[in-house]
Formats: sequence, C-alpha cells, structure tokens
Amino acid sequence: MRSGKGAAAGPDTASLIDRICAGAGELEGFYDALFITNPTFLHYDTLLEYHRFSDAFFIEKPVFMDGTEDLLPFKDSGKAYYVACPLRYMGAIQYLKGHVDFKKVRSARCISSSYLPDWRPGTDYRNTYSARRDMGGGVSADLIHEWDYIQYLMGMPNHVKCIMGKKSCLEVDADDIAVYIADYDDKVVEIHLDYFGRRPQRKLELYCDDETVSVDLIGQKIDFLVRGETICFHQGRDDYQKRELEHFLEIVNGTIRSDNDLEEARRVLRLTRGEL
Repeated sequence: MRSGKGAAAGPDTASLIDRICAGAGELEGFYDALFITNPTFLHYDTLLEYHRFSDAFFIEKPVFMDGTEDLLPFKDSGKAYYVACPLRYMGAIQYLKGHVDFKKVRSARCISSSYLPDWRPGTDYRNTYSARRDMGGGVSADLIHEWDYIQYLMGMPNHVKCIMGKKSCLEVDADDIAVYIADYDDKVVEIHLDYFGRRPQRKLELYCDDETVSVDLIGQKIDFLVRGETICFHQGRDDYQKRELEHFLEIVNGTIRSDNDLEEARRVLRLTRGEL
C-alpha cells in the first residue's frame, strides 16, 4: 500500500510512506489492503466510499454504530473483511483457547474497569469519541473487547440481559457502565464494564468442575488456584497487535479465511446492546 488516509509518521516510519492522501479523490489505482481506523460512526460510510479501491479491509472495532447496518452492498463481493479484535492474540487468551476445556466451565466473571480521563494523556476526555454517544462512544461499544474474547472462547450465549447507563460524575453523554448476564446451556457469564474505576482492572475468572482460574490481562498471568500454578506471559501491546496484523496479512494473501468478518463482528456488536 503506497498511501495512507490521514497518516502520521514518526522518524522511524517517515521514509516508508510514499505519499499521504486526504480523501478518496487523491487515491491512485488499487491497493493490497485498506485500514479503516476513523471514529466508529464513520466506519460504514467510509467502507462504502473506499470499497472500490481494494479487495481486503481491516476495520477498527466496533465495526459499525449499532449492528443494524445493511450488509447487502458487501455480500458476495469476494472481498475480505477483518474487524480488529487484538485481545484474542494476547498470550493469556491464546493459552486459555488451547488449554482450557470450556465445557467444564460452569461460571465466568469478567471485568474491565478504568478511568476514562487517564486513557489519553494530554487530551480532554470530554472531547473524545469515547465520551459521545453520537460518535459511537460509551463503554458498551468502546470496551467491546471483553465481549469479543468471551465469544471467541465460549461461543454465543442463548440469552443475555444487560443494565447500562450514565452513573458517574464524568462529563460524558454516553453510558459509563454496562453490566451483563449471559446464559449458556452449561454456564452463566457475568461481564462488568465501566469508565470510572480509578485502578485499572482487566480480569477473567473461570469457575470449573475441578479448578478455579484467575486471569489478569494487565498483569499478564494466569493463576490456577486449586493446583497452585501460575503462568506468566511477557509481551507488550505491540507484540499481540503484531500477531493480529500478521494474521490479517494471511487473510489478504488468501492463506486463511477471515475469522472475524462483518457479520461476525456485527453479531458481537449486538451483544453489547443485550441483543442476539
């Protein structure tokens, strides 16, 4: 790919950029892949506008605004669509996927809690898309990562109930807390998301037939509380995001099919609203 929409480059990458384009009218030819990373409320129209320029698209999460968008323009196009889900590539999540029998999990409890004003140092949180409902903000969509990895590990629930709203003193007009209970044939899953936790937490607890598993995604470790074993993972954010990009390039090259396409990502988006 020779150009980037709104690209910004540091000293290590500036030499790799051929040109910067400010709109579709400045693009030339056809591109191996296009990345859609603007605010959520622009994703759908951007995909429509740039659809003719490539056969492969990487789309930042959440895929669209509310999951009701018409996918007919993209159906049977022969193009590849991949929606970002980087937490799937964390060492702890990959370990759970390969080593835990989720048929033996009877209950799971998941939390993502952090303080929105601390997310982007030097930026007024009130002016970010996260704070604005009309731009796709709110914890239910902004923290879709939790629903994504739960669905990745355990599949889709049979039913889901949720309570969400604006409860804190933060100056946002979007939901700053969302709590879910999801029912499966053999388990119940609880998910807690908020913007106002002053000490960041990103954890998953699994209550199994013969084990209790505590997963700390920030601390990058898994504790098996019954057998007394701890497994630690040593990776930075760039490490698992690099894994995801390598996965996307395999999709671009036709080596594998997209495992998080528009329809799959839209189903997960609906879960964030308590829908199936």
